[in-house]
Amino acid sequence: MKYVYLGNSGIKVSELCFGVLPIGPLQANLSVEEGGNLILKGLHKGINFLDTAEVYKTYDYIKYALERFEGDVVVCSKSMASDYKGMEKSILDALKSLNREYIDIFLLHAARETPDVFEKREEALRCLLEYKQKGYIRAIGISTHSVKVVERASKIPELDVVFPLINKAGRGVLQGSKNDMLKAIKKCSQAGQGLFAMKVLAGGNLVNDLIDAIEFSRNIEGIDAVAIGMVNEEELNLNLKIFNNEIIEDKDLIKTVNTKKIFIYERHCQKCGACIKTCPNHALSMGDNSAIIDHNKCILCGYCSPVCEYFAIRML
Repeated sequence: MKYVYLGNSGIKVSELCFGVLPIGPLQANLSVEEGGNLILKGLHKGINFLDTAEVYKTYDYIKYALERFEGDVVVCSKSMASDYKGMEKSILDALKSLNREYIDIFLLHAARETPDVFEKREEALRCLLEYKQKGYIRAIGISTHSVKVVERASKIPELDVVFPLINKAGRGVLQGSKNDMLKAIKKCSQAGQGLFAMKVLAGGNLVNDLIDAIEFSRNIEGIDAVAIGMVNEEELNLNLKIFNNEIIEDKDLIKTVNTKKIFIYERHCQKCGACIKTCPNHALSMGDNSAIIDHNKCILCGYCSPVCEYFAIRML
């Protein structure tokens, strides 16, 4: 496994980052024991980098694995908090839930935000900076799907890490094209910021082009590491082979078609619009009887499900 430093942060991580979102309640909803053991297997096989977020509700899975592993592990989390008090609560909750003295990386969770996010969430950013100064966070930054936000981030020296959406198809990239995002990533790297890529398989939509999609992300100038969600040992072992540069034979490939889709139960939908406001890729709109989904835009992030108070949204 290749290990790299995230920009000038001083944080050394495995090139393969274990994306913890899919094992949790927003997607596969594995038991804590099953999901935690999968993370633990990844740690024992060389992965030392885990990505999560407050909204994913996966801290218990990570804690389970960390309690059973003796090595150093880099944990990245993020919060949608917009003010100081909210961000402070997010940080303290993460520290308590993970039973850690510090969080390695803490990000503004800003998937669909515009470049003025740094003004709109100025107090939340100030909180991150102060908690970094106090030693409770090692590095701070932003997670985003937007080209313009990545470009803006490159000009903010206080940001140590940027977590942009990028994939071979350009699916899910906001406020610009795939090529625009590649240029923005390069600017951040030139500014000394560490970058790791998200949604390199476009939420599973590129699973049938998996090798090429992953190699595309690994070869992006400025990308230090790649986050990939995994929900079973077969996926874990295949990704480890890829990132260990082992020969991949046809028998190693997961013979599957991505069949997951977001489904809305029309009879439960109250047309409140909360899911539409949350969707980072504008894949949801309001129909006559319920919210409706444009599956050509959906990247299966699952962010819509937890905001529905009426349990009308499922990933099937």
